[in-house]
Amino acid sequence: MLSLNPLGEEKGSHDMSVKTTAPHILARKGGDLIKMITAYDYPTACIADRAEADIILVGDSVANVVLGYDDTLAVSIDDMVRHTAAVARAEPSALIVGDMPWLSYHRSIDETVVNAGRFIREGNAGAVKLEGGRRRLPMVRAVLNAEIPVMGHLGLTPQSVHAMGGYWVQGKDASAAYDLISDARMLADEGVFAIVLEGVPDVLAELVTQEVSVPTIGIGAGIHCDGQVLVFHDVVGLGGGEYLPKFVRAYASLAEDAVTAITKWFADVQSGEFPGEEETYRMPPESAAILRELSVASFSIDNGLGDDLLADEAMES
Repeated sequence: MLSLNPLGEEKGSHDMSVKTTAPHILARKGGDLIKMITAYDYPTACIADRAEADIILVGDSVANVVLGYDDTLAVSIDDMVRHTAAVARAEPSALIVGDMPWLSYHRSIDETVVNAGRFIREGNAGAVKLEGGRRRLPMVRAVLNAEIPVMGHLGLTPQSVHAMGGYWVQGKDASAAYDLISDARMLADEGVFAIVLEGVPDVLAELVTQEVSVPTIGIGAGIHCDGQVLVFHDVVGLGGGEYLPKFVRAYASLAEDAVTAITKWFADVQSGEFPGEEETYRMPPESAAILRELSVASFSIDNGLGDDLLADEAMES
């Protein structure tokens, strides 16, 4: 089926000389707030780029909002690389960060580096994101040693849903909060260029932001981070009517708008109003008349009439 570029733009029309990189994001510490949003395919990446995102995260949340799974654990490295490559084909000026899925960086350091490399080589990402603190430091170090920028992720880490016993705010008591601050320091000292803080009290996020030399990007972490991130589908109201977390603010209702649009189209189809003249291709009247004669029920391919009619059309043209 033929359709146009999702946004009617020429591919490759962006100025790649201003492509955002991990060092650019690192240099934003304490400066202009960083704008990060998820995207999972070509059209959502185009939209995020037009909105001037600084970072596009190809998140493992694709499992929930695109593929219909109950959690993020179902997506594989192949899934994530495929979606990252689709985002990269939009050629956004934003930094593309590939989210390493569950079990892609847990079993061995060698496997971690190979999987991270796939995001760069096959997915055309500019960095990867790993969940976890001190237990993941050897993996973070190995990926950095492979010259691949790494974004950290602390707090409510969805890949740990079973270990956490659900999706609960993390760091609510002083001991757990101090451990998280320590993890953030370790990640920053190791060389990550940014840290996502998810589902933590605002005071904890504020303290982490003050303590580390790299930007913090909050999602359900209050206002004191160096930037914010939300899931694309949550921001534009493109979900299936599921419960939205407390930290989400929707700025549109695209799912409802889409239902309205498709319902109107169905009505036009049933009433015969679609397709109209403007959606219909026409043949020159003379050719249409010949075609109708060719297809009459009494026509036989052996009587030679078809050849005569087609010869007449050729002479007229």
